[in-house]
Amino acid sequence: MQFVDEASIIVEAGNGGNGCLSFRREKYVPKGGPDGGDGGHGGSVYLIGDDALNTLIDFKYQRFYKAQNGQPGMGRQMSGKAGEDLHVKVPVGTTVIDEDTLEVIADVTEIGQVVLVAQGGRRGLGNIHFKSSTNRAPRRTTPGTEGERRNLRFEMKVMADVGLLGMPNAGKSTLIRAVSAAKPKVANYPFTTLVPNLGVVKLGTHEHFVMADVPGLIEGASDGAGLGLRFLKHLTRTRLLFHVVDVAPFDESDPVEAAEAIIHELGQFSPALAELPRWLVINKLDLLPEEEREARVDEIVRRLGWEGPVFRISAISSDGTEALVQAAHRWLTEQRRLENEDEEAAERAREMRARMEEEAVARTEARLGRKRKRSDQDDDDDFDDDDFDVEVEYAP
Repeated sequence: MQFVDEASIIVEAGNGGNGCLSFRREKYVPKGGPDGGDGGHGGSVYLIGDDALNTLIDFKYQRFYKAQNGQPGMGRQMSGKAGEDLHVKVPVGTTVIDEDTLEVIADVTEIGQVVLVAQGGRRGLGNIHFKSSTNRAPRRTTPGTEGERRNLRFEMKVMADVGLLGMPNAGKSTLIRAVSAAKPKVANYPFTTLVPNLGVVKLGTHEHFVMADVPGLIEGASDGAGLGLRFLKHLTRTRLLFHVVDVAPFDESDPVEAAEAIIHELGQFSPALAELPRWLVINKLDLLPEEEREARVDEIVRRLGWEGPVFRISAISSDGTEALVQAAHRWLTEQRRLENEDEEAAERAREMRARMEEEAVARTEARLGRKRKRSDQDDDDDFDDDDFDVEVEYAP
């Protein structure tokens, strides 16, 4: 599930240290020669690809990055200390653009890839460098040069880690509002959500994941009914699905039948997608008397034959949501670690993504074939699945 995430920052390299004007003055050496040392080079700013990051959220709160200045030179031919380079971690897949020239500086496509974005200033020379046979006491030095300063824009495709799956009005939008800063429309009627919503769930510095809320499905969505066909495809790149079930539907329908309908549509739409890990999230428990809640959840789990993780929440009051997102973050972190360390796990993940891409291509070709046949009979078919105006909203 791809969304464009953008951030603008300012980077400034350190200035070079100035050269020193100094002469040797010791007992019995009243007229020693020049001994002014050089300044230190200024630190440079580098970007480094880090697979532990998957959004640009941190750059929304810290926009200015500066490397250390070089220290000035000193007497006794002592050079100043060079400024330390600054390494800024960015997610793999980030495109770096100079905002002033619109030059694409680099694409960070690999883990550990290092990109120089601001060159540190050169050191100044001390007066010892200007001694000659005709000028035994030079008073000339050079200053350090200024470090490079750049306005940068980062762009990347955000891959949603967690997708929310469920019937209309199951509480998916309320859940994403409860755990992130995204503010999708919430109302007490079906199909409130008409475009995908994206929220960054932030647990700490460099600890966050992306959650995607898509419009609710109805029976027949895999055949094009409702909005389902256009949005099911946006779940194909997630790592984990939350199947959100309304424990007390306002129309008094059976939650189990609704859940089974979603599972059926998922399998019909994409067998590969149906194999993704899914967690059952029982929502709106606050609508039931406390003494009935556990029995109702047990009944739903039993009738569904559910063997995976089950979470009990009330999204509107945020009850149980903290445990849910913490568990999801731990699971996602462990999956990334396994894919980095275990080639077999990495290959399985690649094969799953390849299967989903093949299915997506086949569906696109079939859809285009239908469009050619129908010609101009249905203008709505000209709507491209990827033409959603989706903004990334950030958790505080």
